[in-house]
Amino acid sequence: MTYKPHELVEEFPEDIAVLHHLKATRGHFAALADRYGEVNGAINRIEEQLDVASDTRLEDLKKERLTLLDQIGRMIRDARAVGA
Repeated sequence: MTYKPHELVEEFPEDIAVLHHLKATRGHFAALADRYGEVNGAINRIEEQLDVASDTRLEDLKKERLTLLDQIGRMIRDARAVGA
């Protein structure tokens, strides 16, 4: 299986400064980013066969990661729109 880490800085490479700014100034964004990191790490460990999980559990984690990524992406776009 091809493995891709999906780190936020890789998902939004042109918005690294915005990511750092939002993490430092908006608690909700920081919480979403932290949860994204937890979920992404769990997926990575499963895909690397370091942890065991059912296919259903892996799919649920991937869906949660996408939901978090959508929320984070919206917040980044909103911050860019106001010049943050």
